Amino acid sequence: METNFNEDINTLVKRRLEELEELRKLNTEAYAYEFDVNAYSNDIKSTFQDGTEQNVRIAGRLMAVRRMGKASFAHIQDKQGKIQIYLRKDDIGQEYDVFKLMDIGDIIGVEGFVFKTKTGETSVHARSLKLLSKSIRPIPIAKEVVDEKGNKVIFDQFADKELRYRQRYVDLIVNPEVKDVFIKRSRITSALRSFLDKNGYLEVETPILQPMYGGAAAKPFMTHHNALDIPLFLRIADELYLKRLIVGGFDGVYEISKDFRNEGMDKTHNPEFTMMELYVAYKDYNWMMSFVEEMVAHVATTVFGTTEFEIEGKKINFKPPWNRVSMVEAIQDSTGINVLSASYDEVKSACRKYGAPLGGGESKGKLIDNLFEVTVQETLIQPTFLTDYPLEMSPLAKKHRTKEGLVERFEGFVLGREICNAFSELNDPIDQKNRFEDQVKMREAGDEEAHQIDEDFVRALEYGMPPTAGLGIGIDRLVMLLTNQPSIRDVILFPQMKPEK
Repeated sequence: METNFNEDINTLVKRRLEELEELRKLNTEAYAYEFDVNAYSNDIKSTFQDGTEQNVRIAGRLMAVRRMGKASFAHIQDKQGKIQIYLRKDDIGQEYDVFKLMDIGDIIGVEGFVFKTKTGETSVHARSLKLLSKSIRPIPIAKEVVDEKGNKVIFDQFADKELRYRQRYVDLIVNPEVKDVFIKRSRITSALRSFLDKNGYLEVETPILQPMYGGAAAKPFMTHHNALDIPLFLRIADELYLKRLIVGGFDGVYEISKDFRNEGMDKTHNPEFTMMELYVAYKDYNWMMSFVEEMVAHVATTVFGTTEFEIEGKKINFKPPWNRVSMVEAIQDSTGINVLSASYDEVKSACRKYGAPLGGGESKGKLIDNLFEVTVQETLIQPTFLTDYPLEMSPLAKKHRTKEGLVERFEGFVLGREICNAFSELNDPIDQKNRFEDQVKMREAGDEEAHQIDEDFVRALEYGMPPTAGLGIGIDRLVMLLTNQPSIRDVILFPQMKPEK
């Protein structure tokens, strides 16, 4: 019973509820408890050989029906794809009357044998039919019509982006390619985890609710613990707890986790996002650059079979080695200004000149970051490590061993998007305490994202932390790139949305 999705939904729902009553009069259970599935659509189509006998039990959602009196053809969709089924009243008896009360969207189970139609389509000839779940609300089914000029015109396509994000369950039903993105996402995460495990690093878990947030420059979400009567924060990063574990004697730990930042939403930002953080003792940021190259190339070849991708019309190759560019030199090449030696006012003036955002109260480090975003970031197309940041921008990174005023830090960029951030980790407790105190002054001057003093973390460093390389990779952004998706909401199953009207 194919319908135009633009019809009055209430009328369609009412009709389906009436069908539900009719099904009950036929003593048909509309919401089954189980169905023993032993075959799937694509496997059947790829393995069946004409002339052989193959009995199957398949289940899926009705996506199309063509009724012809005492016989019907239909297509059902399962986890692999779609397959045609053929039903005859002479074969399934009263179950055919039940089938007459089924709609597009209903979930059914079919037991039968595989055959090929006269047109060569591999199908399942039903011997029995079972309704597994009655769909009360109609799903939108896109229809292709060829106009007088021979052009394909698509009607009733579920294409509204906001509606797709909000009703992801419908999006997955009617846009199968969306499901493939999230299958790829799962495989990317698995490949990342496998690579880290094979290198001997231990996966751990650290607190989501924290009495003091830290490890990044961001605003937190705040909540309250009733029993302890204290404020708590959703973590903005895992860094400070993972480094406590390095102090405790682990040589390499990582965590794949949800982090939360109370910030705006755009194509690369969602307030809830997935991060992988890794900390390895006795290594530095130079070692970590090589490790990241190897790891991303491994993920790409494991999941996609290649390091070469076409993303947003550009050919990108993740094969090592990646480009390496100094942040200070890149800004100077673009603007003529050496932000390291320039005064605060000179950097602020450059921000005005190049249209960098100025909200008031920014530290010099924040101004440099804003200037970089508008003058350099979009030019970093091929995988590139931006290295050696000004000290003001990185309160948790070690001072550069040879370059005054810089720290040993890099960020990875592809197509102008940051995908990772890494340091030679600061392990001097006195220097760390001083950096935290400088951050407090920045906060008092108006920088709301400046770091707080974490006294317990400083205490941990006072027990001694070995030289350590640390890394954070944004899983969502990495998936965006490897699956060629334009928005972070396209790779998060249930992205944050404005309240539904």
